[in-house]
Amino acid sequence: MDKLTVFTAKRVRTMDPGRPLAETVAVADGKVVSVGSLASMKPWLDRFDHEIDETFKDKVIYPGFIDPHTHFRMSGVFMGLTYIGPIDQQGPRGFNKGIATREGVIAKLKEADAALDDPSRPILAWGLDPAIQGGQLHRDELDSVSKTRPIWTVTYAPHVVVCNSPMLEVAGVDASTNVYGVERYGDGRLNGQFIERAATRIATRPVAKYLNEPGMGVEAIRTLAKTAQQAGITATAEMIFGYLDFEAEWAEHREAVLDPEFPLRMFLVPIEGRIRGAHGERCVDFLLEMQQQNTEKLAFHGVKFVNDGSYPAMTLRLRSPGYLDGHEGHRGENPWEELVEVMLPYWRAGIQIHSHANGDETIEMTLDLLEQLQRIHPRFDHRFTIEHYCISTPEQARRLKALGGLASVNNYFVHFRSLIHAEQGFGPDRAEATARLGSLEREGVVFALHSDFSLVLTPIHPLTAAWIAVNRVALDGSVQAPGERIGVDRAMRAITIDAAHVLSRDRDLGSIEAGKHADFTVLDDDPYEVDPMAIKDVGVWGTVLGGRVFPADG
Repeated sequence: MDKLTVFTAKRVRTMDPGRPLAETVAVADGKVVSVGSLASMKPWLDRFDHEIDETFKDKVIYPGFIDPHTHFRMSGVFMGLTYIGPIDQQGPRGFNKGIATREGVIAKLKEADAALDDPSRPILAWGLDPAIQGGQLHRDELDSVSKTRPIWTVTYAPHVVVCNSPMLEVAGVDASTNVYGVERYGDGRLNGQFIERAATRIATRPVAKYLNEPGMGVEAIRTLAKTAQQAGITATAEMIFGYLDFEAEWAEHREAVLDPEFPLRMFLVPIEGRIRGAHGERCVDFLLEMQQQNTEKLAFHGVKFVNDGSYPAMTLRLRSPGYLDGHEGHRGENPWEELVEVMLPYWRAGIQIHSHANGDETIEMTLDLLEQLQRIHPRFDHRFTIEHYCISTPEQARRLKALGGLASVNNYFVHFRSLIHAEQGFGPDRAEATARLGSLEREGVVFALHSDFSLVLTPIHPLTAAWIAVNRVALDGSVQAPGERIGVDRAMRAITIDAAHVLSRDRDLGSIEAGKHADFTVLDDDPYEVDPMAIKDVGVWGTVLGGRVFPADG
């Protein structure tokens, strides 16, 4: 064992329910050796060389925050495209001013057209929010920008791609195309909209080379990792790995994450359709082979299924009475009736399944699916996780518990989107009750909080997620579904030990205990002690990863 480093603090919150509070934590070889006080550590200090590090003597140490659902590589690349979103945003190439109106979006695209010298180079734009900016774009609108230059746009939540006529031609899409999610006007003409992956991948193939230019992916991962670290995050999961190019993305993540200066652990969750498309019946074997390359800092984990659309893009699936305007949403990339057959090989192999389900109709289908899997091949501690879990019912929480499932919840929408979607999309009942954490807690379901950053119009900031979970305050200050609030302890668990559980990493992460990785978040104050409305304002001094200190301003 190397020399011990003993960090002293104003308080150490361990998230170990048996020993919840401490004053010091001793670290060696990247792992926690002991937690307690200088006096309690005497048996260790008498036997090993050590140094006392008082850097955090006035700070509060927590287990490293975990965001178990992000998209650094894809969203980092999107952030470098022409920005047409409604909110101000800091991109890798500078500050992007939000665009409030539909007319402003078209004007921005015309500016992009005028700025390009090469007539064959497409305009690639990202960030439209249909709930705020007047609905989805369509082909005729984009043709008004240019009838000669291909235009490819993607919504902020990249479940919808919209193209103009030249881009449709480049993509080889015409009136004979019959693919679920390739949309049409009322008169039967193609309207340029491609909704969900079966369709969006057709539209994206011609522009993939622009989204995979050398260096773009590595820089995107590094840039967003620093943003995450400044919010106190020490571990995250890339929840759509391999979406564009499996091998290229693996090389990019190895280059970025295995750099000693990279401040996070990353777990890569492959999107199932890409694995099956490339490897067919060997898809499970391929995934297990890739897991042999895992390290403590970069590892493959589980498999991801996408089974409906997006909350902010309003493409998720709802039970009756449905959407305010009567549209139906989309079912994702696999026909629902085929999902048992598709999931079963992964289930039998003991691979953890993460199943994207935003709407209550999709959650109900997912619970039916999990029940069928359990009847065919019973498993204990399978940790089948419903990702997002945005619009649900209390009964579904009870059923999820009965089936042994977990939830990874995007609860940022309660604050940032509930008022919008009470008027646009879902109606007040469902919008107010978005992210029913109280119901999950009452039924004893283990859940985590995630950001989906940056593919939704919310920040990546676990303390903000905890603040929303505790208070459920909307943008106008009103409390949304007060019975779905949870306490501070459960909220902090959802960004530490319970998030580690959702990623099957609670043996090594999520709490400050002997033998676990020395991954900490260092705060200026203690969220347990401040006013609940001030939790999001607690300052993040920095993080510690494997015993190495990373200041937030470093």
